[in-house]
Amino acid sequence: MNDSAYRVETTSRLAQWRIENFASCTYRKSDPFKIGLWNWHFSVERNRALYVKLYPEISNFSKYNPPIASFVIKVVTCSVGDRKALTHPGITDKQIKSNDDFVWAIEVPLTGKFIIDVEFLDLKTASPDGAEPCSIWSGGFTQTRSHATALASLGRMLTESIHTDITINASDGSIGAHRAVLAAQSPVFGSMFSHNLKEKEMSAIDIPDMSIEACQVFLNYIYGNIQHEEFLVHRLALLQAADKYDISNLKEACHESLLEDIDTKNVLERLENASLYQLPKLKTSCMRYLVKFGKIFDIRAEFNVFLQCGDRELIAEVFHEILNAWKGF
Repeated sequence: MNDSAYRVETTSRLAQWRIENFASCTYRKSDPFKIGLWNWHFSVERNRALYVKLYPEISNFSKYNPPIASFVIKVVTCSVGDRKALTHPGITDKQIKSNDDFVWAIEVPLTGKFIIDVEFLDLKTASPDGAEPCSIWSGGFTQTRSHATALASLGRMLTESIHTDITINASDGSIGAHRAVLAAQSPVFGSMFSHNLKEKEMSAIDIPDMSIEACQVFLNYIYGNIQHEEFLVHRLALLQAADKYDISNLKEACHESLLEDIDTKNVLERLENASLYQLPKLKTSCMRYLVKFGKIFDIRAEFNVFLQCGDRELIAEVFHEILNAWKGF
């Protein structure tokens, strides 16, 4: 048996173990794979029923920081012209320390190829001070960019309109800001204020394609007092603004965040945005999610709409990935 029989393919929250032939075996354990802060293993064991296990690799870290996991796990059978999925009811906030903490007994006989597919909805660690467990995916860039005293002062300048000297006109409202702060973050804003353009003469910038709510969050980022929740809600509007005004650190923050929670509800929209704004990692992850991990079968109606209305070059790229996947499976 070659090494690929034990290898698990992963994206940020999704893992798949492809098992070509289990007929002659009673037990198999996967290679370790990394999701979140932990290395994980799958194992399968045949003893009347088929028992599927998922558990973290034994280590000092997992011993003292066992994951508290929420996930959906399924077994997908693959045969010519037929693809079926057996789905577990789901696990929510379950602490997993050992290989006995999650065991799924499958009574349906499985023959031929099958895939074990797990999608993590959340991973938490226990708080050392006894507070509520904290999600490892709830923080990120926002806290690290917003804790300094200087940023707090900048935030007050915005929220309290301290000596504002420029007005931002969004589609449904206006807000005051500061030329120097905008110019320091964006070379596009800097160019507006350095030349005799209407923005300099009128002391106003029109952003008609952005709501006042999204514009406020955009300025919150520039001034360093953005909150993670509002960032998540407005990621796509922020991505558009970051691209338009050449704010590379915001564009990269949006790019990294959009990689973290790809699912069947958003993958096509994310793929289109990845193509539009030239986000290569997001584009590759969406393609892998759809094609390599087989999620294209779960969104057939949405994919048909994409085929009718989507960008022709992007559709051609998707079909190229599909053809490559068929050659290798």
